[in-house]
Amino acid sequence: MLDDYFRQYGLIAIFAALAVAVPTGMLLVSTTLSFLGMRPRIFNVMKSSIYEGGFATIGGRWSGFNFRFYGLALLFVVFDVEVVFLFPWAASFGLLSAQFGAFVLVEMLVFIAILVLGWVHAWKKGDLQWK
Repeated sequence: MLDDYFRQYGLIAIFAALAVAVPTGMLLVSTTLSFLGMRPRIFNVMKSSIYEGGFATIGGRWSGFNFRFYGLALLFVVFDVEVVFLFPWAASFGLLSAQFGAFVLVEMLVFIAILVLGWVHAWKKGDLQWK
């Protein structure tokens, strides 16, 4: 039994070594190939220029970007995580309700109520409207 215990730590050590060795090996191979001349180091103005979807660049680096996308993306992530938690709960609701009773339903209703309060707050604040 103790032998199996240490075997599990050995597997973790092997996976940790692989997790360090593979990216390190890739970086070393890439650096070695650049020193050998297999990877070009020629500076290209076109490759380092700003790309705006195939159109000519207008203004500075961030002039055409609207920062309201960040707020909408953050709200999307919050409600997307809600769905990620809701699907497994819904799939196992029959088994959970037989074991824990109405507590499971009340717990999920509280979770959804907290997220609805956040949604109402974002709506009242005007974060969901494009001005």
